[in-house]
Amino acid sequence: MKAELAAVVAGLAAVMAAAPVRAEAEASKVVAEVVVTASTQDVLGTAATASEGVVTKQELELRPVYRVGQLLETVPGLVVTVHSGEGKANQYLLRGFNLDHGTDLATFVGGMPVNERTHAHGQGYTDLNFLIPELASGVRFTKGPYYAAEGDFSSVGSNHLGLVGDLPTQMSASAGTLGDQRLFAATTLPLPGDARLIVAGEGVHLDGPWDHPDNLRKVNAALRVSQGGAADGLAVTALYYRGLWNATTDQPLRAVQQGLIGRFGTLDPSDGGQAERFSLSVEYAREGLGPGRLEASAYAIRNELTLYNDFTHVLVDPVRGDQHAQNDRRVTAGGEIAYRLDGTVASRSVETVFGIQGRYDHIYVDARHTEQRRDLETLFADRVEEWNLAAYGQATIHLGDHLRAVGGLRADHFEARDDNLVGGLSGDQAASLVEPKGSLIFGPWAQTELYVSAGRGFHSNDARAGTLADLGLIARPPFLVKSIGYELGVRTSAIPHIQAAATLFQMEFASELTYNADAGQTEAGRPGRRQGLELTAQYRPYRWIELNANVAISRARYTDHSPAGSHIEDAPARVVSAGVLVDNLGPWFGALEVRDLGPHALIADNSRRSPGYREVNLNAGYKLTRKLRVQLDVFNLFDSKDDAADYFYADRLPGEPAGGVEDIHIHPLEPRSARVAITARF
Repeated sequence: MKAELAAVVAGLAAVMAAAPVRAEAEASKVVAEVVVTASTQDVLGTAATASEGVVTKQELELRPVYRVGQLLETVPGLVVTVHSGEGKANQYLLRGFNLDHGTDLATFVGGMPVNERTHAHGQGYTDLNFLIPELASGVRFTKGPYYAAEGDFSSVGSNHLGLVGDLPTQMSASAGTLGDQRLFAATTLPLPGDARLIVAGEGVHLDGPWDHPDNLRKVNAALRVSQGGAADGLAVTALYYRGLWNATTDQPLRAVQQGLIGRFGTLDPSDGGQAERFSLSVEYAREGLGPGRLEASAYAIRNELTLYNDFTHVLVDPVRGDQHAQNDRRVTAGGEIAYRLDGTVASRSVETVFGIQGRYDHIYVDARHTEQRRDLETLFADRVEEWNLAAYGQATIHLGDHLRAVGGLRADHFEARDDNLVGGLSGDQAASLVEPKGSLIFGPWAQTELYVSAGRGFHSNDARAGTLADLGLIARPPFLVKSIGYELGVRTSAIPHIQAAATLFQMEFASELTYNADAGQTEAGRPGRRQGLELTAQYRPYRWIELNANVAISRARYTDHSPAGSHIEDAPARVVSAGVLVDNLGPWFGALEVRDLGPHALIADNSRRSPGYREVNLNAGYKLTRKLRVQLDVFNLFDSKDDAADYFYADRLPGEPAGGVEDIHIHPLEPRSARVAITARF
């Protein structure tokens, strides 16, 4: 892997040397463009709800980011954390939902879906390790099932990360106190016909604070050809990612208290994983094709993942241990075509969009009992084919100067076939769903709008569940799980230099997806409801500084009145974030970010609780010249001893009763650390 890292960066350096003149011009242009600090675009007058928005590239660049997935923490109220090794998909929390590795949070990069269906480790598995941070152009986000174009996994929220069309020629190197190093290089080369080619790559190594180092080794490479812009242009992108790592998973608290391991120790140092991903995608937009604009995208993705996890230790096998490998191999292909049209109906301005989406997954998944990463036996293995087709339409009608209505309708059809390669049983599933959505927007009056929204959504369940039900191992869950949401919000820019929004929301699911430590994946569970309030604001007193804050308070309860209890596990009742962004204060730039994840129940009867965690991150940068800058990041500034994730379940250590011991399992926050980066533009 070290040779691969060196080869990627050396190759990029050679390409960069061939384009110094263009690079200098591009660097000058970028410096000139960044003149106003703004974390989000002002969407007053165009938004359908108070909770949607667009995060600018400037905030993505200013935020202190320990891991690439934390780019999504720029979305107000979204928490991105971990409970295992850095190569594994992150944990996501939003609006009182613990979204595990991506369930009910639809994520897209350059038009490609990241969530993986019928995954070996968890439904909707969302791994962003393949993304080079500098390629991200911003984030368009939604919350709630109110948008006709958003389908599977989007009921709680969706994130669309765009990709840049141009990058100045640059090289960057960083090193940190937790055994982390990174090399990055990129350039943009001119092509005939005003097209351009971005060539970029990075090599990353990270140990972390763990007694058994993560030793993450990661290579990313990107080629992106584009012509024109997002509204009228064409882009073709090829991405490659390869990662290897060790993992310190969540550990039983009693093992730390008894001195069996340290706070950053592990009972099974052989846990870890490896991943590889290659994708090819196309994005196309054409103005003036008829009376409207045509938008189309297509993608093909090849993904491979192996995870080694030992959650229960010697609960099942007291001799060889309970480590298991989860293998996932898949090819995903699909695309979308949409047509946007602005016109009038009965003298009323109307904006409409119609679209068709399709996706096909060819999947192999298995689970194997392993010891020190050596295969002992295959527990199950499945070959799954899953596809879906969706059609949607949405119209925004301006009923007057201070009133507009948004109405949408979406129809989804899913089919899947599962061939169980161990049990010899095969099964087919099919389901269809129609989801109406709508909003009324009153205003603007004095730069203020009021929003009322309602809609239906869904998430798909693991296609293997039908086969397990046929074997009598579980009750049959629905293939498509319905959700319904309601929202009342207000957005205002009435006070100079301030953008603010407040949202009351309610979200209901016919079946919650919950984490099963024995299986090491999510499974369909009880029906649930979230009710809450979200407040967000940005204040820009001067062009060079912004203060922003977000508070989300929610109540998460099961609705089936079970004697087991009504509290939804791992659902935070409070998420608070606040930050300061500084740019163009002379040569200085930087940011300070505070994140507070509130206490929450670990089991349904609320008898075991997590205190949550608080973390403060900081970065400060200085532009030595127009072409050279240095940046210092400090993570966990006040050295919090909180835990990034905690769960309550049974496992067994040697010498304990055969039935195991129920205990809290923790994954601590990384201690205070620092990272220095130097970036040169040519």
